[in-house]
Amino acid sequence: MADKQEDRGTDDGQEKRRQFIHEKIVRQPPTRRQIIVRIFKTGFYGMVFGAAAAVCFAVVKPAAEKLLGTEETEPDPITIAKDEPDATQSAESETKAASEETEPVEDMVRSEMEKYPYSMDDLNRLYGNLHDLIQEWEGGVVSVHSIQREMDWFDNPIETTGQYSGVVIARTRGEILILVPDEAVATADSIEVSFSDGTILPGAVKQKDSVAGMALVSVNGAQMEDRQYDHVKAIALGNSYSVKQGDLVSAIGSPAGVTGSSGYGFISYVVRSAKAVDGSTRIFYTDTPGDARAGTFLLNTDGELIGWAAEGYSPDDSGRMTSVMSVSDYKGALELMSNGLPVPYFGIQGQEITAAMAQSGMPKGIYITEAVADSPAYNAGLQPGDILTKLGKTPVTTLKELQSQVEKLQAGTKISVSVQRSNGKDEYREIIFEVTVGTR
Repeated sequence: MADKQEDRGTDDGQEKRRQFIHEKIVRQPPTRRQIIVRIFKTGFYGMVFGAAAAVCFAVVKPAAEKLLGTEETEPDPITIAKDEPDATQSAESETKAASEETEPVEDMVRSEMEKYPYSMDDLNRLYGNLHDLIQEWEGGVVSVHSIQREMDWFDNPIETTGQYSGVVIARTRGEILILVPDEAVATADSIEVSFSDGTILPGAVKQKDSVAGMALVSVNGAQMEDRQYDHVKAIALGNSYSVKQGDLVSAIGSPAGVTGSSGYGFISYVVRSAKAVDGSTRIFYTDTPGDARAGTFLLNTDGELIGWAAEGYSPDDSGRMTSVMSVSDYKGALELMSNGLPVPYFGIQGQEITAAMAQSGMPKGIYITEAVADSPAYNAGLQPGDILTKLGKTPVTTLKELQSQVEKLQAGTKISVSVQRSNGKDEYREIIFEVTVGTR
């Protein structure tokens, strides 16, 4: 009996111990003040550790990127030095004056050269040097494949390709810029660029100018191996204001109508101020063949780009002469396109008011001969016969001033334009138009 009581006592003690072990200690709920203090501490420590992490990241990132080769840099804006026609012309005048002083010496030299019996070796040496020049800049000429995807009558996918020539005008590891005819990218769904060493890479349209008929294609140079990249050459932009009648030139690209062809010739004639949309341009005529649509580019004897074959300027339909647009007159637009910016478009052709026209009572400015259909100027109400006097607050009296001012405009913005419109014989009244600047 005593044993049973003792066992019962023992069981009661174990039960009490078990109950003691399973008891839970419940904390008192925090007060409102404690909650606010905890939130403040959490936010404060978060700010401290976040600031410390940001400082460490800013300090370590440049060194890590440099060590791992993943450093990213913003591309510097591309600038293209402009040429001054006046300085060139004055230099030509000085040269002409100097030549007049030494005319007897030149007569003696000319006389001796006429007596010199030229041989085939002399001609081979002359054209051999031109051949070497083209070979030297072979890496600057590319073939651009324009690929257009369509469906046939039976809904089968087909690809239409076109081949055009282009020239490299800028080269970096991040981007290779190629000047091509606008037709090469106008309807393309995709673009492939074939370099002279056989490397083929995808290209993208950087910017285009449908009025001048030219475009820029961009290729990622980082996709190339070192040997491929080293083979690519950027052709320097020359000063086409210094080109004179009789100069020897080389044609590269597609002078024969097929990519990769070349030719030689002479500058037969120079038109110093041909009418162009929103300005003027210098036009060369050469006896070397040229295909403007496929892409034909002219180099001087220093291997510099001085222009490209252009349509719409041929003096006749004989096809015997190739008209070439001057690169110097296009450098402003080319700089914009190289930076991915559109070329501003106003949309007039005109001529400068001459002294004789001014004496007859016409105001100073640009006499508008044509407001291009559906252009910003045309849509605003400008018309042939108007005399453009101001763009904004800036007076314009020459075509070069007009071209320079238009290139400074920004597409999509509105500008007030002042014109003098004839109100009868020798009477003009000022009209101000609001023109929304377009893109070419």
